[in-house]
Amino acid sequence: MNIVLLHYAAHPIVGGVENVMRQHSHLMTEAGHRVRVIAGRGAKVDPNVEFTSLPLADSQAPEVLALKQDLDAGTVPAGFEQLSSEIEMRLRQLFVEADWILAHNVCSLNKNLALTAALWRVSQSAGLPRIALWHHDLAWTTPRYASELHNGYPWDLLRSAWPRAVQVTVSRHRRLELAHLLGLPEERILVIPNGIDVGAFLRTGVETEALAREFDLLNAAPLVLLPVRITRRKNIEMALRILARLRGSHPHARLLITGPTGPHNAANAAYLDSLLALRHELGLDDMVVFLTLAAGKAIPDEVISDLYRLADVLLLPSREEGFGIPILEAGLAGIPAFCSDIEPLRELGADDVMYFPPDGDAAQVAEQISGALEVSKRYVLRKRILREYAWPRIYSDHLAPLLERN
Repeated sequence: MNIVLLHYAAHPIVGGVENVMRQHSHLMTEAGHRVRVIAGRGAKVDPNVEFTSLPLADSQAPEVLALKQDLDAGTVPAGFEQLSSEIEMRLRQLFVEADWILAHNVCSLNKNLALTAALWRVSQSAGLPRIALWHHDLAWTTPRYASELHNGYPWDLLRSAWPRAVQVTVSRHRRLELAHLLGLPEERILVIPNGIDVGAFLRTGVETEALAREFDLLNAAPLVLLPVRITRRKNIEMALRILARLRGSHPHARLLITGPTGPHNAANAAYLDSLLALRHELGLDDMVVFLTLAAGKAIPDEVISDLYRLADVLLLPSREEGFGIPILEAGLAGIPAFCSDIEPLRELGADDVMYFPPDGDAAQVAEQISGALEVSKRYVLRKRILREYAWPRIYSDHLAPLLERN
């Protein structure tokens, strides 16, 4: 499918709409679509996304600014239609092979009304592609624009329900405003929220992001981290039993065991075999990841640090420890720690972590973890953001269905 994104400016120009368009274009090309960005300012920054400069689409183009003073005062200047026709001619040339045109804020704000009028005429032509009008902002509902807006053409184009166009807002609040402005039922207006680039925000590395995709870590709820080598004193079998119980209240819970077998005891290989057998017996084959084993190599320290930023819980059920560095790491990462009640860990954790007997009841520990998570607004908010606002989810839940519309 050929998709065109249109705005006054594009990346690397810094702005909220420009960033959204960059994410949209990346997601669409990853899905196999051909994408072109058309903007007055910007550049080609993604090798898979075409960029076409259309200087007259810029809100700051000299020709546009020369007309805007009269337009803001309520007068349509003599050169308006000529400029709009020039833009229209260029748009028609650029839209020839397009299946969809996604116009961001062009029909919401009075930043370049010549562009708005040109797109209006294009949109009413038979045989042209589908058009989605993407409303991040609304001039007609914002007091700061009141003095610049007037009854009649071309200002009314910003408060008209264009035939054939799909109306899109970025929030339910904007949808309510737009519905009142256009006189449309709310259900006629799509809400496609903006998203967040989780990896970029958390500053996770490329290797971590690959592991997160491979093992679906962002959809784990909770993601329980056990950053230890595989030796019997780490009591990993207790962690598996806790996770099996935790899945009763949190079916998407996942346990990540980062380390390899301990290098100084040949019996550790047999211990790993017993853990793999227990994992299968408990029905956790897809929910417990022995990361070093699965990756086929040692996991670098920087990836372990990243995993703390992705994790929701530290679990440390050791029967024996000399110190307990994971407690320090969990504290810096800001995640709750649940660990066995042994002296070295209590010395480090004091009253700031939650304890359980290393040979205690796995169901009780799972209930302890579940109870702590259920009252944690931080955890609930984090999981909701990952579930609803990560960019891949925005694409699968919203963008893809839009593009598939007839």
